[in-house]
Amino acid sequence: MKVIRKAEARDLAAVLELAALLWPGHSGEELAEEFGELISDPKAAVFLAFQAGQAVGFAQCQLRQDYVEGTDSSPVGYLEGIYVREACRGRGLARELVRHCEDFARAQGCRQFASDCTLSNTQSLRFHLATGFREAGRIICFVKEL
Repeated sequence: MKVIRKAEARDLAAVLELAALLWPGHSGEELAEEFGELISDPKAAVFLAFQAGQAVGFAQCQLRQDYVEGTDSSPVGYLEGIYVREACRGRGLARELVRHCEDFARAQGCRQFASDCTLSNTQSLRFHLATGFREAGRIICFVKEL
């Protein structure tokens, strides 16, 4: 049986374990600090998906007040990250996590919901399109040392 619910402070360890799988380049301390704040932030939400009592996926969303590519309203709900353990994929969990995020954003007065992925992440692109997102644009970012 699957259950999806908003994460609470007691769920921080489960959220961190999943977040580390999605963002392996971030230290545990960075993730703990960020998600510790997000879980209690009224303008953000972290949803956990459970199967047989085990956390198998999560989605993080929040409100963005700044300009979001392709939108014309503010605030905008934003899917910041989503991850489902590989063994649990293909069962609709990610789609349900997105739906919970959309409901959260809608309850906060948002008319639009957005997200992003890197140009090379074709799996994420397919997922976004399959869950009702439309592509709003593509960018290439630049940096140089001073």
